[in-house]
Amino acid sequence: MIVDPSIVLAGGPWAHRMVAANGGRFHLALAGPDDGEAPLVVLLHAFPQFWWAWRAQIPALAAAGYRVAAMDLRGYAGSDKPPSGHDTPSMVADVRGVIRSLGASSAVVIGHGLGGQVAWSMPAMAPEVTRAIAVLGAPHPVPLHTPSHQVTPASTLATLARFQVPWFPERSFTHSDGVARLLQAWGAPAWEPESVNLYTDAMRLPFVAHSAMEQLRWSLRSTPRVDGQRYRARVNTGIQVPVLSVRGSADPVFTGASFRRDGDYTHARYSRVTIDGAGHWLPEEAPEEVSELLIGWLDELE
Repeated sequence: MIVDPSIVLAGGPWAHRMVAANGGRFHLALAGPDDGEAPLVVLLHAFPQFWWAWRAQIPALAAAGYRVAAMDLRGYAGSDKPPSGHDTPSMVADVRGVIRSLGASSAVVIGHGLGGQVAWSMPAMAPEVTRAIAVLGAPHPVPLHTPSHQVTPASTLATLARFQVPWFPERSFTHSDGVARLLQAWGAPAWEPESVNLYTDAMRLPFVAHSAMEQLRWSLRSTPRVDGQRYRARVNTGIQVPVLSVRGSADPVFTGASFRRDGDYTHARYSRVTIDGAGHWLPEEAPEEVSELLIGWLDELE
């Protein structure tokens, strides 16, 4: 099944750009002032999406005076799809490199889902470029990577366990309705996703489904390994930058209890907000609320 790669370059009030970072090339959707004065905000998407998930927030943040870079994580959409490096530390290095390639000394990193795990890791692993972080639908990684803490619901663990099987999960996302089923299952009961076909086609691009699954597999398989232990040790430190955590009250992926220990890892200003009625896909399920919330929080940083 052949998919035109240009589908991920949708037009809008943004510009598409490829930048070199950490030995690879990464696709960005850019908007807002580019005068060197506007604060840089980097947006990181969730699995199984790509930069398009932030289409409502990009123009809103730009209109508020911020320079916005919505990034395709490694392995996704318009970014490089290397055969290795499917781990969170590698993605942190990617984001660090992108910030530097854009000519910024630091940035506010906002991540959702998988991107939220990268955002949580930035203050410990790339402190020199991390001004503040906001995470949507993503608890702190230490409890998630520590089985004894049991912060992940059984249904989510069951889904992640199914993704550990080789080949079949990739095929369900490229030759079946795996993307549609996941978007529906992880959203609020009344929510109808608008971009199912686009996300499905993006997952059908060469190597995307495999890269995405390998990242999820690393999150589980690395837990008892040395690389996972080193990662937990790195992020198991006090965060010294402001943190905003947002979750949906109807999120079936992570319940409120999943976030109960997040404040233990934050030693600066920490805010937690729940959006009533929203599921896991916050930027799309509650676009205006998320945009207003982020702008208000960013303005307070200024």
